[in-house]
Amino acid sequence: MEQIVDYVALGLGVIAGLVILYGVVLGMIELVKAEWLGGLSEVDGRPPLFEGIRYEIGFHLLLGLEFLIAADVIRTINRPTLEELAILGGLVAIRTVISYFLGREIGYGPRRKKE
Repeated sequence: MEQIVDYVALGLGVIAGLVILYGVVLGMIELVKAEWLGGLSEVDGRPPLFEGIRYEIGFHLLLGLEFLIAADVIRTINRPTLEELAILGGLVAIRTVISYFLGREIGYGPRRKKE
């Protein structure tokens, strides 16, 4: 049973890495296409395609972080010691804070108030 749980956690970690890598590759492709077509030239002080590229990469980073959190939770099933739970709590807290601020930065999740 422990080995199955470890494989599931490993699988989730691999999926997280692939999701993040996929998002970065998509973002790089869009960046190269936009640069090649001149889409990154500034219009009204900001590049029009830059926001879409940022959103694409940020979305995949958020999704990858969620998979990493799930992998950590499942991995802790095998070792439910107080030390492992404390480590899990710290990792989840750090990744949740990163996810929250990254989500706010790309405009996903809680919306910013208009000023």
